[in-house]
Amino acid sequence: MTNIIACIDGSALSEYVTTASVWAAKQMGCSLTLLHSLEKDAVRTDDDLSGSIGFGSREHLLDELVALDEKRAKLALEHGKIVLENARAFANKAGAKLVEELQRHGDLVENLLDLEEETTLVVIGRLGISHTMDAHTVGSHIERVARTLHKPILISVGKFTTPKNFMIAYDGREAADNAIARIAQSPLLIGLPCHLVMAGDDTPERRAKLEEAQTILEEEGFEVISSIRPGKIYPVLTQYREENKIELMAMGAYAHSKVRQFFVGSNTTKMIIESDIPLLILR
Repeated sequence: MTNIIACIDGSALSEYVTTASVWAAKQMGCSLTLLHSLEKDAVRTDDDLSGSIGFGSREHLLDELVALDEKRAKLALEHGKIVLENARAFANKAGAKLVEELQRHGDLVENLLDLEEETTLVVIGRLGISHTMDAHTVGSHIERVARTLHKPILISVGKFTTPKNFMIAYDGREAADNAIARIAQSPLLIGLPCHLVMAGDDTPERRAKLEEAQTILEEEGFEVISSIRPGKIYPVLTQYREENKIELMAMGAYAHSKVRQFFVGSNTTKMIIESDIPLLILR
């Protein structure tokens, strides 16, 4: 049975991630798994502390550091359990029926990869536990998750409310066509008005691609408003989003190679950083 995985870390966004995942579970008729990853601590206890201190002092200090690490690991484990218990209680109160708690050691991305086969959607906060809510940045895992997983990813950027519409950023390339196909085949956004937006020149070829994408969605029951607007991708999408009060954005992710992105930047990353509405990332 496939399920939705909500990445819970105890940060300020955890409650919003849980709210978003409950909404998604209801929309898709899926069970919900609350995942907390206990990642390796950045502090090491096996550094060479010799030098100005003698070997005996170094050995004593290492023993103390090992004991401290063991205590911290135990506290982190207990804290994670409490975070999951609270998230589950919140999810149940919000109406989720099938909710599981899962605590795993190791890297979050590796854990998600291990669970990918049984996953239909991953919900994650844009910021991790080490960031403030108003930070214009992304958590350390966001780009790795988006580049590595082949499942849809719903990114919560703040307080989550049930969206009344959504926008698809469409450019006619393979990543965008894959996003259209995934949206058309999923119940996640069904029933919501769809704004299909393309930035750039309105050529016959691009217009034909846009109309083809619109037809695919309409055949699956979506109400679609399509538009081609002149200009660069980021400012066009931002302006359209503001003018039409869009409440969720969907887009294909990282269509270019990492080498190209090094020189020209990534529209995907820029949208994730700057967006004030949830984003659905599809590869």
